[in-house]
Amino acid sequence: MGPIRKASLLWGFVGGLSFLVLLQGYELLSTQRVDWLVKFGVALVVVAGATGLSYAYQQRARRKERL
Repeated sequence: MGPIRKASLLWGFVGGLSFLVLLQGYELLSTQRVDWLVKFGVALVVVAGATGLSYAYQQRARRKERL
């Protein structure tokens, strides 16, 4: 696994865990609760999105660096 792919996956996990932490804070401050399937489903979408965006950005930055 290359360094760009590894960094992208790590940024994806950071994004997903950040989402879960923010949601937990929301639940602690409000009376509403979110079903755990919804929590982890959205967290997986956030992980995939953050990973994809991070990978695309790093590829673009690497191409611009060569110019």
